[in-house]
Amino acid sequence: MVKSSQPILIVEDSPEDYETTLRAFKKSGLANPVFRCEDGDEALDYLFRRGEYRDMEKSPRPGIILLDLNLPGTDGREVLREIKKDGTLKNIPVIILTTSTNEQDIEGCYDAGASSYLSKPVDLNGFMESIQRLTNYWFEIVILPRGE
Repeated sequence: MVKSSQPILIVEDSPEDYETTLRAFKKSGLANPVFRCEDGDEALDYLFRRGEYRDMEKSPRPGIILLDLNLPGTDGREVLREIKKDGTLKNIPVIILTTSTNEQDIEGCYDAGASSYLSKPVDLNGFMESIQRLTNYWFEIVILPRGE
């Protein structure tokens, strides 16, 4: 099975969750380039190539986005809406990776165009297992759009 080599954008404010995600990627053999934004405003700057993200080599179009909902500044819900209403970004799969199990959040994210909604397990082993399963599905089975 050939793994996708497209860049991954992780929008996550928690350094611990970000590092755990990277460890799980590494453990599963995923070697995709990973980029991180720590809040919603930074994510929108990255995706729309504004400010420090104008250089396409330093901020390549992601093949997939892992998005936390509860971010400082512009929250993940608004980031998702902005991505899905833009003609050049809307086909990028957005996976919600959050602690929220609120039914309104779940329905709202799917209504806004989320590709998947995953609740972060509280324990480290559960979190690592979830990321490995996500990796297996999204980078070994699914064919991602190439974009621009």
